[in-house]
Amino acid sequence: MEYAAAKSSICRQCGRSFSPFVPKPGLKLRTREEAPPPESSSILSRFEDFWKRQRSSIIECFECKRKQQVCGAATSTICPACSAHIDLRDYKITSGFSRSIRTRGDVHLTGKGDLGSSSVVCRSALVEGRLRGNLHCDDTATINYSGKIPGRISARRIVVDRKADIHCFRRVRAGSVEIRGRMSGEIIAETIVTVQKKGSLEGDVTARAISVEKGGMFSGQLVIGQVSIMQGELLQEQEPSAASIPESRFPDATPRPLPAT
Repeated sequence: MEYAAAKSSICRQCGRSFSPFVPKPGLKLRTREEAPPPESSSILSRFEDFWKRQRSSIIECFECKRKQQVCGAATSTICPACSAHIDLRDYKITSGFSRSIRTRGDVHLTGKGDLGSSSVVCRSALVEGRLRGNLHCDDTATINYSGKIPGRISARRIVVDRKADIHCFRRVRAGSVEIRGRMSGEIIAETIVTVQKKGSLEGDVTARAISVEKGGMFSGQLVIGQVSIMQGELLQEQEPSAASIPESRFPDATPRPLPAT
């Protein structure tokens, strides 16, 4: 079943996108009946399910950027403005995975996982395995992985955990970056970059502020200021004009002709 005005949808089984159409009148659709929950379920699990149904969140459409309120137990929804499909599921990757992800939920890449998709867009992410694509998080991206990351990483807040030892080939963009482990690469932060105790950062940093705690290490070039201003704009050469040269106030300082030779 799908919304009548939907222009596109996504298969719940294989994850592919397709254009919905009205089936033939003689075609009967078979629906899968959900099994009732076991009677021996714990009180804690019942309370968690009840809390998810009562909780709501504000999400934003990927296409038209319109915001709407959805139930916490929902796995997908449709934008009321442009009828685009919005995925709300959480992904836990425990093996090889090569399909692109675009969800308003969370993504957990476990230590045995291998995420080779070209693009991952989510609310928050926990990276413990191999990441070979681009990652964008609306909230927090926590990295607890040792190895090379060839793709781009951008988030509102990036945390490099204590056991992490990463080398980023491309620029890392974030609102704030917190280094607890080891990291090498170029960082562009809107607010602050913090290198905590026993943390190590090697590379160029462009941010409004940087904080290196006692015991932390930073090695590289540092540009403090607005992120949008380049270094060439900060160091503009000003040539003196003729109007700016002050005239002499002495009356004898009149120009005299040079002697003929």
